[in-house]
Amino acid sequence: MHQYRCIYIYLSMKTLPCLCASFRRASRALTQLYDEALRPAGLRITQFTVLQALSLAGEISQGELGRMLVTDSTTLTRTLRLLADEGWIHERRGTDRRQRWLSLSSAGRRKFALAAPRWRDVQARLAARFGSKRWRQLMQVSTELTDGVASVAP
Repeated sequence: MHQYRCIYIYLSMKTLPCLCASFRRASRALTQLYDEALRPAGLRITQFTVLQALSLAGEISQGELGRMLVTDSTTLTRTLRLLADEGWIHERRGTDRRQRWLSLSSAGRRKFALAAPRWRDVQARLAARFGSKRWRQLMQVSTELTDGVASVAP
């Protein structure tokens, strides 16, 4: 009985005791929101993020893209394969056989342009919900946390 009470108390807490669990929970909530908004455009937020990064970076190596997005190689490769199969990205080999350079194709630019208004709408709704000052603080905290984790990693 005590064990179930502890589990109930734990699950009903608004604040989790673990920073990682708290951000993962927030990440899942955000992912669901953005995925729902992007679904009519035929994209998930993970795919949109790669298209957005390529639209900002131009041509970039897969390794740099992985570091930029803090995504493991297996996950990024799987996402890139889906985007390449749809014809939304160009891939070319570098001088080193293992290096792959990526950029948006014309179809990828069109897909990104189709989805971007839906993404902007979610961004605007979230900014309105939190207010512009808090929104900027949340964006800053997110960046600081990403950088901070990298600095304390073993």
